[in-house]
Amino acid sequence: QLSDQQKMSESPLSQFRGVYLPPALHPLNKTFVKGGKWKDVDSTQEKRRSFLHDFCKKYNSRKKLRTHLVHLVSRIYVEDRHKVLYCEVPKAGCSNWKRVLMVLNGLAASAHNISHDDVHYGKHLRKLDSYDLKGIYTRLNTYTKTIFVRDPMERLVSAFRDKFEHPNSYYHPVFGKAIIKKYRHNANEEALKTGSGVKFKEFIQYLLDSHRPVGMDIHWEQVSKLCYPCLINYDFIGKFETLEEDANYFLQLVGAPAELKFPKFKDRHSSDERTSAEVVRQYLKELSKEERQLTYDFYYLDYLMFNYTSP
Repeated sequence: QLSDQQKMSESPLSQFRGVYLPPALHPLNKTFVKGGKWKDVDSTQEKRRSFLHDFCKKYNSRKKLRTHLVHLVSRIYVEDRHKVLYCEVPKAGCSNWKRVLMVLNGLAASAHNISHDDVHYGKHLRKLDSYDLKGIYTRLNTYTKTIFVRDPMERLVSAFRDKFEHPNSYYHPVFGKAIIKKYRHNANEEALKTGSGVKFKEFIQYLLDSHRPVGMDIHWEQVSKLCYPCLINYDFIGKFETLEEDANYFLQLVGAPAELKFPKFKDRHSSDERTSAEVVRQYLKELSKEERQLTYDFYYLDYLMFNYTSP
């Protein structure tokens, strides 16, 4: 950690640190955990942690990653009361996680009456990149850091359905128009004007295009680039597939109030069928064999890091 004087005398560029990773794996503090019912969840947790740690050791053995600390932590939400850092992975339970953080923080009495807009646009929660360097380092070193992930193809299809199959005043004009213009031959006037009706195959063409007409988006960005799991040593790795169990165990670990449970409700489009492996299969049928392979390659690191089976 740098002294304040060193920090003052350094140019902003010198905050680009070369680091060899991964950092040491700390044992989880289980002081608050009561009863024996968490034994299986805990043993799964330990397996996930050591799996990721071993993967990072292998993958990063001689790789020096130079990147700006502030950028590394830009997706991490801070809850100071219970000393929690949560890295947001969209389409993996993040809306309900933010509701829970608001309750932990004393900003709401219950997770159940916080609206979607309040969660995502309310600016109630601070992110780690809003602190000074000392504040960032201190929290990274002393808070319980968690990440919740999801099967990459499921997450991708879920994002596509949410953003392109429902009316959306941002994704249609910004992404939809650009995607239709570049990848749909003989697109009609209406589609070019509104950007509505993007097909899954067109969306995948955009995703795999190194000259994308619009940039990436957090809803389909790789987890390896959102949360940097080989650079930041997450204490807890939850999975969407076991979301409630993992989340409620995590709440025990950080000493949350006993009555606070992770909410079960689906945040939006609640009448839609959830994106399951079967739903994903239907969407992948629209792609050629090569497109399917390239999409898998795009998320290859996420598959490896979190030990997901290739589709």
